[in-house]
Amino acid sequence: MNILISLLGSTLDGAGKPRGLSRWHVWRPSVALAMQNDLHFDRYHLIYQPKFESLKERIVEDIKQCSPATEVIPEAIVMDDPWDFEEVYSKLYEYSRSHDFSGEEDNYYIHITTGSHVAQICLFLLTESHHLPGKLIQTHPGMSPEGSYNIIDLDLSRYDMLAKRFAVERKNDLDFLKNNIATRNQQFNELIETIERVAIRSAEPILLTGPTGAGKSQLARRIYELKKLNNQIRGEFVNVNCATLRGDQAMSVLFGHKKGAFTGAVADRPGLLKKADGGILFLDEIGELGLDEQAMLLRAIEEKKFFPLGADSESESNFELICGTNRNLETAVNAGGFRSDLLARINLWDFQLPGLAERREDIEPNVDYELQCFTEKSGKRITFNKEAKSEFMRFALDPSTSWRGNFRDLNAMITRMATLSNGGRIDEKVVKGEIARVRKSQQSSSADELLAGLLGSDYQARFDEFDLCQLVKVVEVCRQSRSRAEAGKKLFAVSRKQRNTTNDSDRLGKYLERFGLTFQMCKNS
Repeated sequence: MNILISLLGSTLDGAGKPRGLSRWHVWRPSVALAMQNDLHFDRYHLIYQPKFESLKERIVEDIKQCSPATEVIPEAIVMDDPWDFEEVYSKLYEYSRSHDFSGEEDNYYIHITTGSHVAQICLFLLTESHHLPGKLIQTHPGMSPEGSYNIIDLDLSRYDMLAKRFAVERKNDLDFLKNNIATRNQQFNELIETIERVAIRSAEPILLTGPTGAGKSQLARRIYELKKLNNQIRGEFVNVNCATLRGDQAMSVLFGHKKGAFTGAVADRPGLLKKADGGILFLDEIGELGLDEQAMLLRAIEEKKFFPLGADSESESNFELICGTNRNLETAVNAGGFRSDLLARINLWDFQLPGLAERREDIEPNVDYELQCFTEKSGKRITFNKEAKSEFMRFALDPSTSWRGNFRDLNAMITRMATLSNGGRIDEKVVKGEIARVRKSQQSSSADELLAGLLGSDYQARFDEFDLCQLVKVVEVCRQSRSRAEAGKKLFAVSRKQRNTTNDSDRLGKYLERFGLTFQMCKNS
């Protein structure tokens, strides 16, 4: 069954049109649709305004005369202002919801030639969103009163040229979010595809989580720039590191203050939320924000309103929010350090960025990107020679290379090697020197973390460096041994041969007691 939904055209169907027999010699779009030889409608829904009742009666009679087998269903909708988008869309939306247009065997056509331009746009939107299922149909005047028509199928997959164009635009957006780096990690690429869809389609808060140096700040800025390129926002990108904000300073920086609100407030300050009006506010390390600031932020997100310090009236700011953190905010909520209602509001879109060690296949293209950035900053083109590149990639891909600082570590290494290179080429000597420096630094960092975990963060103030160096080796042996006795035999292998009786396990236990440790504590460290 073919079903047509159309608006009565007060101008095209009626005003200025002749009556009597001469009316059959002019093009009237609502009637012309019933005169087509190759398209028959079984049911014709004619939407009209009650004030055009007499015109509706004439058009209905003429449709029946042209196509007696067509069931014409006039449907009155009152529109006070046919040029008011909100009113017209609301009325047509209610119309679409009040009918059952779900027949799978039926073919629906929505006529977008008659009615005000606003009404035509609304019909298009309702068809595109499938509230009115079917195809759009347009009619045109011609040499004969039936004119001509064309059908617009909104299934874009049928249009190869459009599909290819959208695919290219989408790829450009994805490359933009990745700084045009040809990343190879499938999980990361899928993550970026999801972020791109969200960035284009949603204005809700986005939460970026992941280890320090994983690229949260850079990605937040690229999301902002993508939204700006697509004309979704016009304001600024405001970057705030919440770890640097404390007490009244935090309130003042974020929400602003009035002159005299506190000691040192010598002038009004609008605050960064106000600065982000119409743009994006990026709150990096949001887990460090105080509970009072969290409460005010929650209201600002939900109502777009907040009170500056010392103010009697509210400020408004219509900003979009991106948050970043390397902390587990669920754990922070359980510990009372983060508001559960704020977390619920900001993690509608929660994206976990993987560390560099989880994306080792992406290290090589990022090396090329870092060299390109160095060239742009310094004005000097720097490259690896073949042997040096192979040496560096062996180090980079080695599972023992932790990449604890992620892309910050990679950037620092490339910057140092590029700076020390001669003649614009990084050679093996420079690479080997850098690898040795990093290995030593990693060992020192690992030892520091190990001792801090066992002895507390103030361990360096309580023990001599000599004892600590020895303890690191003892703990390493304990971790590699199955029992305290086995560890004792390894540690005292020479001295035990010089004694008639030995108790290496007891000897090790007494040594560890000096530091308040046990073998099991070392084994589990």
